[in-house]
Amino acid sequence: MAMLASKSLEAGKRVLLLSRDEAGCAALSSTLWREEPASFLAHDFAGSERQADQPILISDQCQPANGAPYIIFSDGLWREEALDFERAFFLFTADQIDHARTVWRELTANDTVTQRYWKQDGGRWVEGP
Repeated sequence: MAMLASKSLEAGKRVLLLSRDEAGCAALSSTLWREEPASFLAHDFAGSERQADQPILISDQCQPANGAPYIIFSDGLWREEALDFERAFFLFTADQIDHARTVWRELTANDTVTQRYWKQDGGRWVEGP
């Protein structure tokens, strides 16, 4: 997740990072501090005084108060509001695979969506079939 956020920022794109609840949002913030210790990823929470200035905004709502064109769903829950963004990253765990497959099938029927699937293989991300 931190790698996706970092790569998005490198591409000049702001990010809305989503989790379903306050505890999940706090965990995301902690991950951004911890995962890239050599290159801190500046971020804040939705509702803060400077939310509009943040390159990465953490929220439980699909409202990009920072003007983010990219959204990362970190909690394995798809939200239709993702279709309003330039790019959406849908992350899920192995126990959420059935929901992810259902979402994939629904998105396949949408002509406005270009789908790409990536998976981890030996610690690297590779594009799936």
